[in-house]
Amino acid sequence: MTAPTTMRYRTVADHGFAETRLNESNQQLCFFTKRAFKKGEEIASFSSGSISSTPTYLTVQVGTNKHIMLQPSYLQYINHSCEPNCFFDTSTMKIIALANIGEGEELGFFYPSTEWEMQQPFRCFCGTPSCIGEVRGAAFLNREQVAHYRFTDYIVQRLTRKARKKVA
Repeated sequence: MTAPTTMRYRTVADHGFAETRLNESNQQLCFFTKRAFKKGEEIASFSSGSISSTPTYLTVQVGTNKHIMLQPSYLQYINHSCEPNCFFDTSTMKIIALANIGEGEELGFFYPSTEWEMQQPFRCFCGTPSCIGEVRGAAFLNREQVAHYRFTDYIVQRLTRKARKKVA
């Protein structure tokens, strides 16, 4: 009989309010809180380190052909979640808690909340009831999925245009 596997993490960087950890089983870097946050609370602010006309797997989309590299750069380790606990508000340039978040909890955001079409789509295996399966960007979500999530102002504009085209 095999014992269940538990994930082992090693802290690789301390950022005061959170830390970057390495998942030793898959070598993925993750971002964990060092304190609790209440729903609606600001977790951190960010800025754009550089602006690009094309996306990469590390950029956040803020407009048509406008993608930013996050500053501070360690925020790139906030991974995708189909049940996100935080949101990148690109209008205020703040990360906001979408739910109460406990100390030591991994931060996760919904990638399509900031991306119209992902540069590197991937298969999600989170297994949550709300898992969308293929993570490709907001352009590929159905109406029920769109209703379930919070999106940046830019993505909301794109979703509204898409919905109007379907009605016309």
